[in-house]
Amino acid sequence: MGWVVFAPEIYTFCAGAVFFLLSLLARPESRRYHLVALSMAALGVVVSFASVTSEGTLCAGAYRADLYSQVFKALLSMGLFFVVCLCSELKGIEKGRHAEFYLLLMVCTLGTMMLVSSVELVTLYVALELTSYSLYILVALRANYELSAETGIKYFLIGAVTSAVMLFGMALLVGATGTTYLADIRRAFLSASGAAMASIGLLLSLSGFFFKLALFPFHIWAPTVYQGATNQVTAYIATVTKVAAIALMIRIIALSAGAPFPLARILVALAIASMTLGNLVAIVQKDIKRLLAYSAIAHAGYVLVGILSMSENGYAGAVFYALAYLVMSFTCFLVIVKVAQDGNNLEISQLAGLHRRCPLLAAALMLGVFSLGGIPPTIGFTGKFFVFTAAVESGYFYLVIISMINVVISLYYYALIVKAAYVLKPDGELPPIKLSVGARLLTLGMVSLMIAGGIFPGQLYDLARAAARALV
Repeated sequence: MGWVVFAPEIYTFCAGAVFFLLSLLARPESRRYHLVALSMAALGVVVSFASVTSEGTLCAGAYRADLYSQVFKALLSMGLFFVVCLCSELKGIEKGRHAEFYLLLMVCTLGTMMLVSSVELVTLYVALELTSYSLYILVALRANYELSAETGIKYFLIGAVTSAVMLFGMALLVGATGTTYLADIRRAFLSASGAAMASIGLLLSLSGFFFKLALFPFHIWAPTVYQGATNQVTAYIATVTKVAAIALMIRIIALSAGAPFPLARILVALAIASMTLGNLVAIVQKDIKRLLAYSAIAHAGYVLVGILSMSENGYAGAVFYALAYLVMSFTCFLVIVKVAQDGNNLEISQLAGLHRRCPLLAAALMLGVFSLGGIPPTIGFTGKFFVFTAAVESGYFYLVIISMINVVISLYYYALIVKAAYVLKPDGELPPIKLSVGARLLTLGMVSLMIAGGIFPGQLYDLARAAARALV
């Protein structure tokens, strides 16, 4: 086994160590820190893609690198790079804390990479806590916002309770199966002995990933944290951590496939509740980050529709949807960061006249929200198509009908965003938004990905199927 198998984790750890040393300097230089972070994140993407086909195990099989985990590591490194691109003007974080900010981003990304490769309960729990505590601090780092400390504390308390519930569920799993390895748990799960106890343990264990994905009923933190964190931190939570949560949900739910005591009915109820609640509450939101938080709650339900089919096509559709959600959600936050250049929260009404101030941002926002709404020919439509098709093949036709009704509901509040950007007139004359060359290239890249992924999804979906096959 060569070191290249775990190159993404090793490289991200080294990048975090660099920023730990930089945080000790007496004279912070935020501009230089951003250039260093951007260079390291870009190289991290190269390292992750270079090791996609690598396979190996570590720690007596508790930690495994395969195509499934390596594909998700590539997505995580891409998400980190995208978020760092937004940090050229890091408003809302004190200048003396920029090095710590990038350190926490690196540590959190390292935790998510460890999550997707963990195939043993203790390893998985440690990786999840490493990710969680980094996020708690990142949320509370926001300066000049009176509710930042309160938001961080609420996030921490809800996360701690969820972590305790998950740990209790893992204890039940170990008690029912006699092992902490996921592969052995699956074999024990297929027997009737202790199936009820193991199923309850599995459901409680999933609560930690439901929390990260903001799935009902573990969604209550999302609107508050989205609104209370800085725009860049919110973008990170809405993209990178969601991708990691999807990866772990697929791996954990796959344990019960074919078991005599299935959890499908409970998962169906959670998916319906999450979709319905998220879309209905999003309609009345005025703050665009709160609206996107409730949108994320709804999308957690869409992802679960594909996962609970417990088939290779369902898992492949969920993997593809993770990429799609990363791209379209990041595009929306890219526009938010560029419009709210002072770092403050953005009301939907403040998008008025955006098509005149910056036509490129307005077009990217329109494409991003329409992709979230599943309008063809965007990548969001293709992702929903794969997920819903897998659900129909598994006999969940009624669930797909409910999902489609929710998609129609979501189009209303997505249309409100487009209306604000293209129809509403601002109260006064607003200056044009000037984008740097890098920002223009990034925006055009996101637009191209959303369109190309929708029209030509073949290679991406083949990769998703190969990753799902490695999991099965």
